[in-house]
Amino acid sequence: MLRQGRAAGKIRARPTVGRSVNYFGARELDVVVIGAGQAGLSAAYHLRRTGAEPERDFVVLDHAPRPGGAWQFRWPSLTYGKVHGMHSLPGMKLTGADDSRPSSEVIGAYFAAYERRFGLRVRRPVEVSAVREGEGGRLLVETSEGAYAPRALINATGTWDRPFWPRYPGQETFRGRQLHTADYAGPEEFTGRRVVVVGGGASGTQHLMEIADVAAATYWVTRRTPVFREGPFDQERGRAAVAMVEDRVRRGLPPQSVVSVTGLPLNDAVRRAREQGVLDRLPMFERITESGVMWEDGRTVEADVILWATGFRPAVGHLAPLSLREPGGGIRVEDTRAVRDARVHLVGYGPSASTIGANRAGRAAVRSIRRLLDRVPA
Repeated sequence: MLRQGRAAGKIRARPTVGRSVNYFGARELDVVVIGAGQAGLSAAYHLRRTGAEPERDFVVLDHAPRPGGAWQFRWPSLTYGKVHGMHSLPGMKLTGADDSRPSSEVIGAYFAAYERRFGLRVRRPVEVSAVREGEGGRLLVETSEGAYAPRALINATGTWDRPFWPRYPGQETFRGRQLHTADYAGPEEFTGRRVVVVGGGASGTQHLMEIADVAAATYWVTRRTPVFREGPFDQERGRAAVAMVEDRVRRGLPPQSVVSVTGLPLNDAVRRAREQGVLDRLPMFERITESGVMWEDGRTVEADVILWATGFRPAVGHLAPLSLREPGGGIRVEDTRAVRDARVHLVGYGPSASTIGANRAGRAAVRSIRRLLDRVPA
């Protein structure tokens, strides 16, 4: 149980006797962390810094089969050298990484070492089906390994499990293949194909530049004209971008990704692709046909594949029983706290959906939970 100690301003764990189980058959503890990506591991690290013990005072649940968060599912051609802005987890730097290795391997190994070093004892694979109101002011977290009854919850489930598929007329008639970034395994499978890539974010441009080397033809389609950013992405630009995303979250609107407001970095590879015409953007088509796509003016493009690089949505469906959503469709968050329930904190959500933002959010959530638990006796 978390409480503030008097010595040196540290937070110390108050010993607990045994493992209390309530009438739901749920195991009682102070905090459940859902998700072991960057945000979840950061939160767990800061919980340990308060003196809390894994398995006794808190648990970290992760549905993935191994360490690495969403990174473990990234395509092999996304090497570590192509990753933009990966920040180390708190307390342990990522050093000596080979830029030519797949990011899934580099970051997966780093996360595994981090879990071992700080004894986080992540429980996996564990599926969380629902979080609802429990008894005695506790929450009830229903999982594939049984139920937990925490006094507070840190939700760090990210977005990878909710790929966004737009709907367009005629989509079901297309005779070719449709896939999402979440299914992308590399450019080789598109050899000799005519490919339409939909989406103006970082993933869309990376897919397109890889596929263009092997495909018979590529077409890049986006709703808005992409903005390419020259020069360093300094702190002032970063703060401005985060503020735009944060404003939506405070108003209870579905969050945009931070990348959506930062623009795309204009590096040497992007410059070459633009010179070669690979990144010549087409406006969004009106409908999908059996053999391709069609625009409002009647223009058509024949295609074998439509690759939807259209982003992801927050994976928060398990929180639905708590009725946290606002009329605008999002969960209104102040700092990391859900406005409708002070026991619930969302990290890696909205403005903290970046590696550095997730680190800060994990620390902020633990500080807020510490104050909550100090005020409300178990």
